[in-house]
Amino acid sequence: MASDDPSKSSAPDLPAYLQEPLERQSPVQLESIADYATELAAWKRGQREHELKQKRAEEAVDDEELKDLEDREIATDPKEYEDVPTSGAYITIKETKPGYRYYYWQWRDGENWRNEYIAPVTPKRDAGPKR
Repeated sequence: MASDDPSKSSAPDLPAYLQEPLERQSPVQLESIADYATELAAWKRGQREHELKQKRAEEAVDDEELKDLEDREIATDPKEYEDVPTSGAYITIKETKPGYRYYYWQWRDGENWRNEYIAPVTPKRDAGPKR
């Protein structure tokens, strides 16, 4: 906006296709837009949270699998892992290629998913002495 008024706040980093039409709006219309944008942002945050919970419910390991890890003396507490956040992380099983299944910590980090390896689902068994 071309203005010599030093009290005008600086524009956020918006693309021109949004900023230019906004600058042509009346104060009343801008307040309506701001209210709508706030409500839309809250709705989108709620949707994202719902999707995260749904994904976690679909992918998280069950109590039996957690017991298997504990029986194998593998930590199931995120505090035991250096890079795993203590909230929002859950244990899931990933198949890296057919037949190779592993336990991983998984969590959301901003717009990205992160994970950290825990252990194979089926540990290699000692084959015993070779003959």
